[in-house]
Amino acid sequence: MIFWKETEMFHNIHPAILERMRYLEEIDANDRLDGTPRMQRLRQIPPETGKFLALLAAGAPEGNVLEIGTSAGYSTLWLAVAALAAGRRIVTFEVLPEKVKLARETIRAAGLEDIVELIADDGRGHLARYEEIGFVFLDAEKEVYGDCYELVVPRLVKGGLLVADNAINHREALAPMLERALSDERVDALIVPIGKGELVCRKV
Repeated sequence: MIFWKETEMFHNIHPAILERMRYLEEIDANDRLDGTPRMQRLRQIPPETGKFLALLAAGAPEGNVLEIGTSAGYSTLWLAVAALAAGRRIVTFEVLPEKVKLARETIRAAGLEDIVELIADDGRGHLARYEEIGFVFLDAEKEVYGDCYELVVPRLVKGGLLVADNAINHREALAPMLERALSDERVDALIVPIGKGELVCRKV
């Protein structure tokens, strides 16, 4: 178990979290080289995107912290870095059984059982339960992005953040959702060219 340490973040990442990060980074790098089928790859964010997420999550307003698309839990670790600094908890959703197994191993190995709740199900069926959301990271199959956007935005608190991955490398597939977000008067939104491109929306 890791205890909260308020204000500390990048300079004091717990060794158990760092060790699991390095382990998953190695698997992800090998997946990209050895021909692992797409759906079996971790397809996780790069470290610089993880740090970006942690910075945003640490400064997000009070409210639920959610992740839609856990994979093996790499991005969850970065969100946990922010959660530990801010004294928060995370709920994360994953539908693929093999990824759920890896994610549970990640949570256990990093000592995060008390701050991370993993739900093995489609997040779209659960989002209505969360009426005050402070931060959401969306990194799921691209066909669910539009649904997730419409479920999340009305539930964000004022100043709450929705961050969606793959806004540049899958821009064509995500075009309807991206256009919706960039023209949506409920949020201020932009696409940040870090990693694979992050759509950042702030509830006005």
